[in-house]
Amino acid sequence: MSLMNVEEVAAFLGVQESRVERLERESLLTAKDKDEQGRPLFERSQVESYKSLAERLGGL
Repeated sequence: MSLMNVEEVAAFLGVQESRVERLERESLLTAKDKDEQGRPLFERSQVESYKSLAERLGGL
């Protein structure tokens, strides 16, 4: 299981970090863990699936 932090997810999706945090709050991306500062960490495969779905629905 490969975990990505907020910055990595934002870069992968091409969005701002605040958007990633909002997606997590709205349960559209589920954090698998928290880092030492309490920020969410996401599983890479879930982020890739979310990106694929978002693109099919019209974009991020």
